Amino acid sequence: MVVPNYIYLKLKMSGPNGVITIKSTYKHAYDCDVECIEYTEALVEAKTLITNLNQLDGEAPNSKHRTGVFEPVEAIKLVPIDPAYPDDRALRISATLDIK
Repeated sequence: MVVPNYIYLKLKMSGPNGVITIKSTYKHAYDCDVECIEYTEALVEAKTLITNLNQLDGEAPNSKHRTGVFEPVEAIKLVPIDPAYPDDRALRISATLDIK
């Protein structure tokens, strides 16, 4: 059995020794309102983000499925990483690169 008075920012209730009155300030009430608004906006943004991620998850291509092999358009030159082992690993660079 509580009686709120929003104009005076008081809350009155009966207690064991009489009426209990809880007071507040307008600044505190304003800060509570701002906090509630920010919390609500964060919840809406989180729900929107989850919805968007779920939609993107359904649209994402299967990473295990390969559609083709990458083939370079230009001529390439294989440059061995370690000249002592030319057959081991090599870098692929463009054959038309300038020396500079």
